[in-house]
Amino acid sequence: MVVSTAGTLAPTPDVRQRSVTIMGSTGSVGSNTVELVAAEPERYRVEALVANRNAALLAQQARQLQPRMAVVADPSAYAELKNALAGTGIEVAAGTEAVQGAAARPAEWVMACIVGAAGLESTLTAVRRGATVAFANKEVLVCAGELMMAEVRRHGATLLPVDSEHSAIFQVFDAARRESVSRLILTASGGPFRTWSRERMAAVTPEQACAHPNWSMGAKISVDSATMMNKGLELIEAHHLFAMPDGKIEILVHPQSVIHSMVEYVDGSVLAQLGTPDMRTPIAVALGWPDRIATPGERLDFVKAARLDFEPPDSERFPALRLSREALQSGGAAPTILSAANEIAVQSFLDGRIGFLDIERVVEQALSALTYSPLTSLDDVRNADAEARRYACEVVKSVRRGS
Repeated sequence: MVVSTAGTLAPTPDVRQRSVTIMGSTGSVGSNTVELVAAEPERYRVEALVANRNAALLAQQARQLQPRMAVVADPSAYAELKNALAGTGIEVAAGTEAVQGAAARPAEWVMACIVGAAGLESTLTAVRRGATVAFANKEVLVCAGELMMAEVRRHGATLLPVDSEHSAIFQVFDAARRESVSRLILTASGGPFRTWSRERMAAVTPEQACAHPNWSMGAKISVDSATMMNKGLELIEAHHLFAMPDGKIEILVHPQSVIHSMVEYVDGSVLAQLGTPDMRTPIAVALGWPDRIATPGERLDFVKAARLDFEPPDSERFPALRLSREALQSGGAAPTILSAANEIAVQSFLDGRIGFLDIERVVEQALSALTYSPLTSLDDVRNADAEARRYACEVVKSVRRGS
């Protein structure tokens, strides 16, 4: 019930159902989105669910949410998904074209959380039909930022950031008075190795790198957080998303992960968004936008938090920060090369083929060797991405040989 302006009780107005598609529903962000959507079935109707290859979890989510379509990107998982959803009436498909088809379906709101550059095409598809796109895939703006933002403007789409840092800025950023913003401050937990020496980090295992002290995330983003490449990618993302020059974007280590980011204005005011480290909060900001919706997460207890610490980032121990800012300043294909080489390096580390400190070595060699050609089309992005991956794979081989 709500109270009318006359002071009498009036019935709560009917909530219009919002149609949603979740691209990457079986990942960490996708699974949290499924949880929030399932909690309010009267508010959301699911158009499509898309996963990479986890057919079992996708089928479970589909039975719960009853989407019109369920898609696996990996064709080898098609039979398992089809059998699991037999008799439900849910359309089942597989393959790259099916993923694109799911993004093209008429959902008003699309969660784009397919990890890495693999999510670029489907995110663009949703943008080009003017959808509201919530995105947790920062690599989309890193590898094709200018092209993506141009498409957003051309097609009247809406981008809603889901990364906790960019969601925080989004919530306190005065877009109508951009000239009044003096700087953006991206906070970073510092990851699990914030106080470790380079010598100690040389022996880090994938299990250690994936054990983030504050956040529960997928393997790739956990490793990126451990190298602090994640913060470097977020720097590039913030540049495109908020149209701010890199000189006005700073990174500040904040181990407690209570302040998720800040905006400083020309009058000296600093506005910060605070909360517990729970991805359901920034997802809910995007899912309910422009309204607010409830989440089941733990509320921030200021007495329990007790203190908030800050320190400058260390680019010598974590060179990924330097490499990211240099790539942004270089422009052209440099950020695309950075992102692609990093994906290859991180997966190679997770597979046990290279060491933790070799990740930055692979990325730096790719940035040093390849040309930063201008990106004037999506084909340019694809070509730069493919070239960087090929080169990074060769570097990985040379690292394994000890050369």
